[in-house]
Amino acid sequence: MNVVVIGAGAVGQLTASYLAEAAMHVTLVVRRREQANQLNVEQLTRMNVDGTTTVHQIVSTTKLAELTQQDLIIVAVKYGQLQELYDQITVLPNEVPLLFMQNGLAHYDEALRLPQQNIAFCSVSFGAQVINNTTVHHRGIGTCKIAVARGNNAVFKKLSQMENPLFPLEFVQNPEQMLFEKAVFNCMINPLTAILQVKNGELLTNKHAFILMQTIYQELTEAFVNLEYTIPFSAVTALCEKTAANTSSMLTDRILGKKSEIDTIVGPVLQKALTNGRILPTLSTLYNQMLAIEESGERY
Repeated sequence: MNVVVIGAGAVGQLTASYLAEAAMHVTLVVRRREQANQLNVEQLTRMNVDGTTTVHQIVSTTKLAELTQQDLIIVAVKYGQLQELYDQITVLPNEVPLLFMQNGLAHYDEALRLPQQNIAFCSVSFGAQVINNTTVHHRGIGTCKIAVARGNNAVFKKLSQMENPLFPLEFVQNPEQMLFEKAVFNCMINPLTAILQVKNGELLTNKHAFILMQTIYQELTEAFVNLEYTIPFSAVTALCEKTAANTSSMLTDRILGKKSEIDTIVGPVLQKALTNGRILPTLSTLYNQMLAIEESGERY
């Protein structure tokens, strides 16, 4: 199976490494020629959760348009980079399947406006960190959920051959609901960790942070019917425990002085709540506080 992974961030590198480990032919599309050259020479190194290190053979390029027909294209860039990619993807053959691996909900309707016949979305809960141009650290095991929004489910089921206990896959039915539920988890963890500058586990051990997380949960359950049944609060605390040592993606962006995904994760949830006639005061405050921090250029 020939697979293209667009994006060499933590999600893209980790996914590419497990695809290559499953004996698939992987092409990693990156933005910089220097990184492509390094990957082609040094290959892709994965630091595993058990402390071991493995090296996986891939091909890397900066030129998506020059690639020959592929069995699957996985889009693993952050939302902000999607806008410049849509035009390139539009001119690709309509039969090429696309799998989107972004956080939040903002990309859902946009991706479905593309002409490709087979489009699916992915939600990940693993922990990963980029170490350098050719190395990714797999920091925590988590499920990779996939839901097909349009087209042939069998196309994406081929990914089952890459399933690994360290990279578990789960196919679910409703892609929009899947993305929404992931965004809800992110709303309760990411902004708090970024603003308070704490790791995920400290949301449980710091009593004031825990109260804030509970308050956000209450606001969400009042805004969205039956949310307490699909996402009980115990599932939120369990995720914090499981990823206790993780630095959230939003805190990582703040540390690095990068724009976070607050607009694409929290923004759409606030808008959906408003559509339901609900204002989420605590979450709205965190949303605007995070935007203010980014506008001021403040770093960790």
